[in-house]
Amino acid sequence: MSDSHLPINTSRESAASTRSGYVMLVVFLVLLVAIVAAVVSLASSDDPAPGTIVAVLVFLLPAVIVQVLIAAGFYMIQPNQAAAITLFGSYRGTDRTAGLRWVWPWMGKTKISVRANNVVSEKLKVNDLRGNPIEIATQVVWRVFDTAQALYDVDDYRAFVNVQIESAVRSIGSRYAYDDVEDTEITLRGSHTQVNAELRTELIERLQVAGLTVDECGLTHLAYAPEIAGAMLRRQQAEAVIAARRKLVEGAVSMVEMALAQLSEKNVVELDDERRASMVSNLMVVLCGEREAQPVVNAGTLYS
Repeated sequence: MSDSHLPINTSRESAASTRSGYVMLVVFLVLLVAIVAAVVSLASSDDPAPGTIVAVLVFLLPAVIVQVLIAAGFYMIQPNQAAAITLFGSYRGTDRTAGLRWVWPWMGKTKISVRANNVVSEKLKVNDLRGNPIEIATQVVWRVFDTAQALYDVDDYRAFVNVQIESAVRSIGSRYAYDDVEDTEITLRGSHTQVNAELRTELIERLQVAGLTVDECGLTHLAYAPEIAGAMLRRQQAEAVIAARRKLVEGAVSMVEMALAQLSEKNVVELDDERRASMVSNLMVVLCGEREAQPVVNAGTLYS
Protein backbone atom coordinates (compact mmCIF):
# COMPACT_ATOMS: atom_id res chain seq x y z
CA MET A 1 0.00 0.00 0.00
CA SER A 2 1.39 3.42 -0.97
CA ASP A 3 2.04 6.14 1.58
CA SER A 4 -0.76 8.29 0.17
CA HIS A 5 -3.32 5.64 1.21
CA LEU A 6 -2.03 5.09 4.72
CA PRO A 7 -4.66 5.87 7.42
CA ILE A 8 -4.23 9.10 9.35
CA ASN A 9 -3.91 8.73 13.11
CA THR A 10 -6.64 11.05 14.37
CA SER A 11 -6.68 12.28 17.93
CA ARG A 12 -9.77 12.12 20.12
CA GLU A 13 -10.52 14.38 23.05
CA SER A 14 -10.79 12.76 26.49
CA ALA A 15 -11.23 14.11 30.01
CA ALA A 16 -7.99 14.95 31.80
CA SER A 17 -7.22 13.87 35.35
CA THR A 18 -6.83 17.22 37.11
CA ARG A 19 -7.76 18.64 40.51
CA SER A 20 -9.56 21.64 41.84
CA GLY A 21 -7.15 24.49 42.35
CA TYR A 22 -9.09 25.77 45.34
CA VAL A 23 -8.49 22.57 47.31
CA MET A 24 -4.80 22.67 46.47
CA LEU A 25 -4.71 26.35 47.44
CA VAL A 26 -5.96 25.44 50.91
CA VAL A 27 -3.27 22.75 51.16
CA PHE A 28 -0.68 25.30 50.04
CA LEU A 29 -1.77 27.84 52.67
CA VAL A 30 -1.90 25.27 55.48
CA LEU A 31 1.59 24.05 54.63
CA LEU A 32 2.80 27.64 54.40
CA VAL A 33 1.47 28.38 57.89
CA ALA A 34 3.22 25.24 59.18
CA ILE A 35 6.52 26.31 57.63
CA VAL A 36 6.28 29.82 59.06
CA ALA A 37 5.37 28.43 62.48
CA ALA A 38 8.34 26.05 62.43
CA VAL A 39 10.75 28.83 61.44
CA VAL A 40 9.35 31.22 64.08
CA SER A 41 9.52 28.52 66.73
CA LEU A 42 13.12 27.76 65.90
CA ALA A 43 14.09 31.42 65.75
CA SER A 44 12.40 32.28 69.06
CA SER A 45 14.21 29.51 70.97
CA ASP A 46 17.28 30.84 72.79
CA ASP A 47 19.20 27.61 72.87
CA PRO A 48 17.45 24.97 70.75
CA ALA A 49 18.56 21.42 71.15
CA PRO A 50 20.43 19.84 68.25
CA GLY A 51 17.65 17.29 67.84
CA THR A 52 15.09 20.09 67.52
CA ILE A 53 17.14 21.81 64.83
CA VAL A 54 17.49 18.59 62.90
CA ALA A 55 13.77 17.86 63.19
CA VAL A 56 12.84 21.34 61.96
CA LEU A 57 15.25 21.09 59.04
CA VAL A 58 13.97 17.63 58.15
CA PHE A 59 10.46 19.09 58.04
CA LEU A 60 11.35 22.33 56.23
CA LEU A 61 13.27 20.82 53.30
CA PRO A 62 10.51 18.55 51.93
CA ALA A 63 7.85 21.10 52.91
CA VAL A 64 9.50 23.79 50.78
CA ILE A 65 9.87 21.36 47.88
CA VAL A 66 6.19 20.45 48.15
CA GLN A 67 5.28 24.14 48.27
CA VAL A 68 7.22 24.81 45.08
CA LEU A 69 5.54 21.86 43.34
CA ILE A 70 2.09 22.97 44.42
CA ALA A 71 2.70 26.57 43.37
CA ALA A 72 3.94 25.50 39.94
CA GLY A 73 0.85 23.38 39.26
CA PHE A 74 -1.81 26.13 39.36
CA TYR A 75 -3.50 27.36 36.19
CA MET A 76 -6.70 29.23 35.38
CA ILE A 77 -9.38 28.31 32.83
CA GLN A 78 -11.78 31.00 31.65
CA PRO A 79 -15.41 30.24 30.63
CA ASN A 80 -15.56 28.53 27.21
CA GLN A 81 -11.87 27.75 27.40
CA ALA A 82 -10.06 24.42 27.71
CA ALA A 83 -6.57 23.19 28.54
CA ALA A 84 -4.98 20.21 26.84
CA ILE A 85 -2.77 18.27 29.28
CA THR A 86 0.33 16.47 28.05
CA LEU A 87 3.02 14.39 29.72
CA PHE A 88 6.38 14.51 27.95
CA GLY A 89 4.63 15.05 24.60
CA SER A 90 1.89 12.46 25.17
CA TYR A 91 -1.70 13.72 25.23
CA ARG A 92 -3.36 12.98 28.58
CA GLY A 93 -6.74 14.63 28.17
CA THR A 94 -8.47 18.00 28.15
CA ASP A 95 -9.68 19.98 31.14
CA ARG A 96 -12.84 22.04 30.39
CA THR A 97 -13.73 22.97 34.00
CA ALA A 98 -13.64 26.75 34.40
CA GLY A 99 -11.91 28.29 37.41
CA LEU A 100 -8.69 27.66 39.33
CA ARG A 101 -7.27 24.25 38.46
CA TRP A 102 -4.19 22.24 39.45
CA VAL A 103 -2.12 19.51 37.86
CA TRP A 104 1.36 18.15 38.44
CA PRO A 105 3.89 20.78 37.34
CA TRP A 106 5.77 18.44 35.00
CA MET A 107 2.64 18.06 32.88
CA GLY A 108 2.23 20.51 30.00
CA LYS A 109 -0.82 22.74 29.70
CA THR A 110 -1.92 24.17 26.34
CA LYS A 111 -4.92 26.46 26.51
CA ILE A 112 -7.37 26.65 23.63
CA SER A 113 -10.54 28.67 23.17
CA VAL A 114 -13.79 26.82 22.46
CA ARG A 115 -15.75 30.04 21.94
CA ALA A 116 -17.56 30.82 18.70
CA ASN A 117 -15.43 32.60 16.10
CA ASN A 118 -16.75 34.79 13.30
CA VAL A 119 -14.88 34.97 9.98
CA VAL A 120 -15.77 37.11 6.98
CA SER A 121 -13.89 35.89 3.94
CA GLU A 122 -12.34 38.12 1.33
CA LYS A 123 -14.11 38.69 -1.98
CA LEU A 124 -13.16 35.83 -4.28
CA LYS A 125 -13.45 35.85 -8.06
CA VAL A 126 -15.04 32.60 -9.24
CA ASN A 127 -16.56 31.37 -12.51
CA ASP A 128 -20.15 30.29 -11.97
CA LEU A 129 -21.83 27.29 -13.61
CA ARG A 130 -22.22 29.18 -16.90
CA GLY A 131 -18.62 30.40 -16.87
CA ASN A 132 -19.42 33.98 -15.90
CA PRO A 133 -16.87 35.56 -13.53
CA ILE A 134 -18.49 36.59 -10.25
CA GLU A 135 -17.35 38.00 -6.91
CA ILE A 136 -18.41 36.07 -3.84
CA ALA A 137 -17.74 36.29 -0.10
CA THR A 138 -19.15 34.56 2.95
CA GLN A 139 -19.47 34.88 6.71
CA VAL A 140 -18.84 31.79 8.85
CA VAL A 141 -19.39 31.18 12.58
CA TRP A 142 -17.20 28.28 13.69
CA ARG A 143 -15.87 26.81 16.94
CA VAL A 144 -13.67 24.01 18.27
CA PHE A 145 -15.54 20.90 19.41
CA ASP A 146 -12.58 18.49 19.72
CA THR A 147 -9.54 20.17 21.25
CA ALA A 148 -7.23 17.21 20.65
CA GLN A 149 -7.89 17.20 16.91
CA ALA A 150 -7.58 20.98 16.66
CA LEU A 151 -4.22 21.04 18.44
CA TYR A 152 -2.57 17.85 17.24
CA ASP A 153 -4.12 16.82 13.90
CA VAL A 154 -3.45 20.07 12.00
CA ASP A 155 -0.53 22.45 12.20
CA ASP A 156 -2.53 25.68 12.63
CA TYR A 157 -6.28 25.20 12.93
CA ARG A 158 -7.09 28.90 12.41
CA ALA A 159 -5.18 29.02 9.14
CA PHE A 160 -6.79 25.69 8.23
CA VAL A 161 -10.23 27.29 8.66
CA ASN A 162 -9.43 30.17 6.31
CA VAL A 163 -8.10 27.87 3.59
CA GLN A 164 -11.10 25.53 3.79
CA ILE A 165 -13.56 28.42 3.72
CA GLU A 166 -11.99 29.69 0.51
CA SER A 167 -12.06 26.21 -1.05
CA ALA A 168 -15.70 25.64 -0.09
CA VAL A 169 -16.81 29.04 -1.38
CA ARG A 170 -15.07 28.43 -4.71
CA SER A 171 -16.70 25.01 -4.96
CA ILE A 172 -20.20 26.34 -4.26
CA GLY A 173 -19.71 29.34 -6.54
CA SER A 174 -18.79 27.16 -9.50
CA ARG A 175 -21.58 24.66 -8.81
CA TYR A 176 -24.51 27.02 -9.50
CA ALA A 177 -25.39 29.80 -11.91
CA TYR A 178 -25.47 33.35 -10.65
CA ASP A 179 -29.05 33.97 -11.74
CA ASP A 180 -31.91 32.46 -13.73
CA VAL A 181 -34.69 34.72 -14.98
CA GLU A 182 -37.14 31.87 -15.41
CA ASP A 183 -36.53 30.56 -11.86
CA THR A 184 -36.31 26.95 -13.04
CA GLU A 185 -33.07 26.04 -11.25
CA ILE A 186 -31.22 26.69 -8.02
CA THR A 187 -29.12 29.85 -8.33
CA LEU A 188 -26.73 31.71 -6.09
CA ARG A 189 -28.83 34.86 -6.07
CA GLY A 190 -32.29 33.36 -5.88
CA SER A 191 -31.82 30.32 -3.61
CA HIS A 192 -30.10 31.67 -0.50
CA THR A 193 -31.46 29.04 1.88
CA GLN A 194 -30.39 26.04 -0.21
CA VAL A 195 -27.00 27.52 -1.11
CA ASN A 196 -26.19 28.50 2.49
CA ALA A 197 -27.26 25.08 3.78
CA GLU A 198 -25.10 23.30 1.22
CA LEU A 199 -22.16 25.59 2.00
CA ARG A 200 -22.48 24.81 5.73
CA THR A 201 -22.66 21.06 5.06
CA GLU A 202 -19.53 21.18 2.91
CA LEU A 203 -17.64 23.26 5.47
CA ILE A 204 -18.53 20.85 8.28
CA GLU A 205 -17.20 17.94 6.21
CA ARG A 206 -14.00 19.82 5.43
CA LEU A 207 -13.34 21.03 8.99
CA GLN A 208 -14.21 17.90 10.96
CA VAL A 209 -10.69 16.53 10.42
CA ALA A 210 -9.46 19.43 12.57
CA GLY A 211 -12.09 19.00 15.28
CA LEU A 212 -14.03 22.09 14.16
CA THR A 213 -17.70 22.63 13.40
CA VAL A 214 -19.75 25.37 11.74
CA ASP A 215 -22.74 26.87 13.56
CA GLU A 216 -23.82 29.29 10.85
CA CYS A 217 -22.71 30.57 7.46
CA GLY A 218 -24.09 32.64 4.63
CA LEU A 219 -23.06 34.63 1.58
CA THR A 220 -22.33 38.28 2.38
CA HIS A 221 -21.36 39.48 -1.09
CA LEU A 222 -22.48 38.30 -4.50
CA ALA A 223 -22.02 40.25 -7.73
CA TYR A 224 -20.78 39.93 -11.26
CA ALA A 225 -17.12 40.78 -11.75
CA PRO A 226 -16.59 44.43 -12.76
CA GLU A 227 -15.41 43.56 -16.27
CA ILE A 228 -18.77 42.03 -17.21
CA ALA A 229 -21.11 43.76 -14.76
CA GLY A 230 -22.40 46.29 -17.35
CA ALA A 231 -22.99 43.69 -20.05
CA MET A 232 -24.70 41.29 -17.63
CA LEU A 233 -26.93 44.10 -16.36
CA ARG A 234 -28.12 44.80 -19.90
CA ARG A 235 -28.61 41.08 -20.43
CA GLN A 236 -30.67 40.81 -17.24
CA GLN A 237 -32.78 43.77 -18.31
CA ALA A 238 -33.37 42.22 -21.74
CA GLU A 239 -34.26 38.85 -20.23
CA ALA A 240 -36.61 40.56 -17.78
CA VAL A 241 -38.36 42.40 -20.63
CA ILE A 242 -38.70 39.19 -22.63
CA ALA A 243 -40.06 37.31 -19.62
CA ALA A 244 -42.54 40.10 -18.88
CA ARG A 245 -43.78 40.21 -22.48
CA ARG A 246 -44.12 36.42 -22.48
CA LYS A 247 -46.33 36.59 -19.42
CA LEU A 248 -48.30 39.42 -20.97
CA VAL A 249 -48.91 37.47 -24.17
CA GLU A 250 -49.90 34.33 -22.26
CA GLY A 251 -52.42 36.34 -20.25
CA ALA A 252 -53.78 38.10 -23.36
CA VAL A 253 -54.25 34.80 -25.20
CA SER A 254 -56.19 33.31 -22.26
CA MET A 255 -58.38 36.43 -22.06
CA VAL A 256 -59.11 36.32 -25.81
CA GLU A 257 -60.00 32.62 -25.56
CA MET A 258 -62.32 33.36 -22.67
CA ALA A 259 -63.98 36.27 -24.52
CA LEU A 260 -64.60 34.24 -27.67
CA ALA A 261 -65.91 31.30 -25.66
CA GLN A 262 -68.40 33.42 -23.73
CA LEU A 263 -69.59 35.23 -26.90
CA SER A 264 -70.28 31.87 -28.51
CA GLU A 265 -71.98 30.38 -25.42
CA LYS A 266 -74.34 33.36 -24.94
CA ASN A 267 -75.02 33.80 -28.67
CA VAL A 268 -74.14 37.46 -28.48
CA VAL A 269 -72.88 37.49 -32.03
CA GLU A 270 -72.04 34.95 -34.67
CA LEU A 271 -68.52 35.26 -35.95
CA ASP A 272 -67.16 33.71 -39.06
CA ASP A 273 -63.46 33.00 -39.40
CA GLU A 274 -62.64 36.43 -40.80
CA ARG A 275 -64.51 38.32 -38.08
CA ARG A 276 -63.06 36.04 -35.43
CA ALA A 277 -59.55 36.75 -36.72
CA SER A 278 -60.25 40.47 -36.74
CA MET A 279 -61.55 40.41 -33.17
CA VAL A 280 -58.56 38.39 -32.00
CA SER A 281 -56.23 40.85 -33.67
CA ASN A 282 -57.96 43.86 -32.10
CA LEU A 283 -58.05 42.29 -28.62
CA MET A 284 -54.40 41.33 -28.77
CA VAL A 285 -53.45 44.86 -29.78
CA VAL A 286 -55.49 46.31 -26.91
CA LEU A 287 -54.19 43.86 -24.31
CA CYS A 288 -50.56 43.78 -25.39
CA GLY A 289 -50.11 47.38 -26.49
CA GLU A 290 -47.96 49.67 -24.35
CA ARG A 291 -50.26 52.65 -25.03
CA GLU A 292 -53.91 53.12 -24.26
CA ALA A 293 -56.18 52.00 -27.06
CA GLN A 294 -57.96 54.71 -29.11
CA PRO A 295 -61.52 53.69 -30.02
CA VAL A 296 -62.45 53.93 -33.69
CA VAL A 297 -66.08 53.94 -34.82
CA ASN A 298 -66.44 51.76 -37.89
CA ALA A 299 -69.48 52.81 -39.89
CA GLY A 300 -69.04 50.14 -42.49
CA THR A 301 -68.34 46.41 -42.47
CA LEU A 302 -65.39 44.23 -42.98
CA TYR A 303 -66.60 43.49 -46.49
CA SER A 304 -67.23 47.01 -47.79
